[in-house]
This record gives sequence, C-alpha cells and structure tokens, in this order.
Amino acid sequence: MTLLRRSLLAALIVPALAHAAANVDAPAPAFTATTADGKTVSLADYKGKTVVLEWTNHDCPYVKKHYGSGNMQSQQKAAASQGVVWLQVISSAPGQQGHVDGATAQKLNTDRGAVPTATLLDPKGEIGKAYGAQTTPHMYVIRPDGTLAYKGGIDSLATADKNDIGKAEPYVTQALVAVSSGRKVDKASTRPYGCSIKYAS
Repeated sequence: MTLLRRSLLAALIVPALAHAAANVDAPAPAFTATTADGKTVSLADYKGKTVVLEWTNHDCPYVKKHYGSGNMQSQQKAAASQGVVWLQVISSAPGQQGHVDGATAQKLNTDRGAVPTATLLDPKGEIGKAYGAQTTPHMYVIRPDGTLAYKGGIDSLATADKNDIGKAEPYVTQALVAVSSGRKVDKASTRPYGCSIKYAS
C-alpha cells in the first residue's frame, strides 16, 4: 500500500462526535457567524431561501478533488443561478490543518474561482458540532422553511480521484432538484467522506 493511499485511508477515519447531529426533516440548527469579509450573518437571514452548507478544508485531498476539477465551483454557480444560498464553513481550529483567517479564505476562493455566497469562519467548531459535521467536504441542504432536507456526502464515490466525479451519483445536485420541486429527497442521509474536521481538542 502506498504512503499516499495509507494517508487517504487514515483521513477517512472520523472520530465519534460527542454531540447531537442535525436531523433530516427537523429544523436546521440556528447559528450566527462571522464571514471571511468580516460581516455577521445568521441562518435566519436566509429564511425563505434554500441554503447549502459546505464544510471545507483547502488542504484536504478530498476537497482538492472537487475544487481542482472545478466540480465544486460548477455546483456553486448552478445553485446561485437558482437563487440558492451557498455557505462554506471552515471549522478547523487555530493551529490545525485547514485553519485560515478571513483574508486567506477570500484569496483561496478567488484563486480557485469559487463562488460561495459567503464563507463562515467557525474556529471554535460551534456550527460544525451543532450540525454533527464530520468531514471535509460534508454537505447539508436546508429547505426554505428552515428544515433540513439532506445531509451527507457531495456524491457517492468516496475517493480523492477527480476522475471518479463523473461516475458518481451527485447527491447534493439531486437534493437541490428535489427541494426546488417541493419533493422529499430520495437519499436524504448519506455517508459523508473526506478528511476528518480538525476541531479544537
């Protein structure tokens, strides 16, 4: 087994979280956060809109898969064209992999051509723990009425190989189509994959 393969497998090991996770069809946990550009936003600000939460860590190979291929950016742009609010969340603690300040987060998005509605800085992990977010990426879709419609992986193939994206079932895209049509999401809870979120110990 190669060193890279061993490291990727290790990244998939997710510690048990000692807190409740958000539940599908229940109200999504409320939050208030500071954005990368210094603003304060709350989930309540987006009442009446579909919201996507994307946990991210720019150094994670699974995140690099989706940004390096342009897949995440294309999903962000498609969502925005439908009036969907897309929020990146960075829950890496200071001193941990993936932790960045606001200016760095903004530069990363500019360099990658990423277009989230906003990037939320969560260095204490409060939002991540409220949702039970485990990996980067870990994805959530919230209905306009504030209930959680989907939680889990961005797609069905848990690899860091960008060549697998086209072969995968696009869970988030499917969830957004269902929500926009007023339907329940067929696969509303799936297994997230990626690097474990580097919460403060």
